[in-house]
Amino acid sequence: MKRGNWRSSGTDRHRQHSPSQWRSRHRSAHEEQEYSSESTAGDAGPSTASSSAPELPGFYFDPEKNRYFRLLPGHNNCNPLTKEGLQKKEEERKRSALLAEDDGPRKKAPRTGLNSALLLQKRHLGLLPPSSYSRLIHEVKVSGMHRHQLEVQRSNSTSPNTDNFHLIVADSACERVFTVNDVSHGGCKYGIMNFHGCRKGSLSVEMCDNLYFTNRKVNSVCWASVTHTDSHVLLCLVGISQTPGCVSLLPASLFSNFNPDQPGMLCSFKISTAWSCAWCLNPQADKTFSTGLSRQVIVTDAVTGRRATYLAGSDVLAQQFAVRAPVLFNGCRSGEIFSIDLRQRDRGRTHGWKTNRFFQESAITSIQLLQDENYLLAADMLGKIKLWDIRVKRSVKQYEGHHNEYAYLPIHVNEPEGLLLAVGQDCYTRLWSLHDSRLLRTIPSPHPAGKDSIPNVVFSSQLGGRRGLPGLLMAVRHDLYYYSYDKDYQDGLTLEGQF
Repeated sequence: MKRGNWRSSGTDRHRQHSPSQWRSRHRSAHEEQEYSSESTAGDAGPSTASSSAPELPGFYFDPEKNRYFRLLPGHNNCNPLTKEGLQKKEEERKRSALLAEDDGPRKKAPRTGLNSALLLQKRHLGLLPPSSYSRLIHEVKVSGMHRHQLEVQRSNSTSPNTDNFHLIVADSACERVFTVNDVSHGGCKYGIMNFHGCRKGSLSVEMCDNLYFTNRKVNSVCWASVTHTDSHVLLCLVGISQTPGCVSLLPASLFSNFNPDQPGMLCSFKISTAWSCAWCLNPQADKTFSTGLSRQVIVTDAVTGRRATYLAGSDVLAQQFAVRAPVLFNGCRSGEIFSIDLRQRDRGRTHGWKTNRFFQESAITSIQLLQDENYLLAADMLGKIKLWDIRVKRSVKQYEGHHNEYAYLPIHVNEPEGLLLAVGQDCYTRLWSLHDSRLLRTIPSPHPAGKDSIPNVVFSSQLGGRRGLPGLLMAVRHDLYYYSYDKDYQDGLTLEGQF
């Protein structure tokens, strides 16, 4: 900056310290306090001043007003300007701009020159294999998805939903979604959402909840196949006061209008605070589930109650069973990922029972096995998402753009569609190509970002089952949104109007 500009700034400072100016500046704690050089704007113009304005301790430069404003300590409740507040304001401005752009009729293609017509032409000419066509057409469709707010119809109540969604987890066919909602008095309530797609291209949601409340926090949820596929739901509940944590196995029929008098097997297992859980689908470990605890893993037979305990060096935050073999994969707070073969007998302190073992740089928040079961996706609290080749214990791909610093956030894999999804701590939902790790789309949240506003998502090409609709389901606070493939999607159809 020129010397003359600094002299002008100094003159301004002397003028501000006159008694009348000092009293005027301190009339209200909410008034912005100016520290600016107007001659700078006259010499270089607003755009040049905003890009070349030096940083001054205790002040921030507003490029729109071309002025400096004083920053007061952040703990002062009367202060309108703090670094945290300014950062939050800027993030909200960016979110609003991206949301307006995302709601526009035209969206950016994930790959240059890629569109449905061109893909169809290449397929007819035999230039594109069916598997590649399916993957690329999904990329085109997800890049053009449009947002619609869904009205959740309740089977036993006409009042609108005012309880924030805490978790949503879809069953294997995406016919039902189990929900955990935070209620106003501090507890939780459970429910199952059923989806109905119709020939007119509309999606309707019916919620069936049960008066099954708990004051305990829910750490983890997964579907369990006890009597048939996805017949039950497994929940890890945190202990409070002198009440220890437990794992509950709830029949899904509790949340149905059919056969209300025959709920099925309902069990509760006394297991101290569990961070994660997983259900085994391999016949060699039938009706077996695992729980990840602090420095140990417990594998339990849901019928007999027999347990096997494996010591770990850190808290086990994520788990998943393989299907082809009774092998359990675990992700730890230390960044370690290891597997347990349930057929091995040795469970000593030497950790010799760990059939695979490799590390990421931070705490593992989610792991997902691919269908090949030689590859595993892992996300951590540094925002890194890596694809590992288990056979050589080496990372072969990394998916850039995910944001996480300390939150317990899942990742979602849709391998038939070739997609990877994750919601970041910044409340943006990102979709990548599973094939080449390209970031396909970033979806801003419909609500302002916050710790209690991180979206929960479910993606499927058949929401509601075989006759369902493709798209993304997003639960934010107490609202439910549907991102549809079809730009001509119709809102507002009720269940009665579909049949």
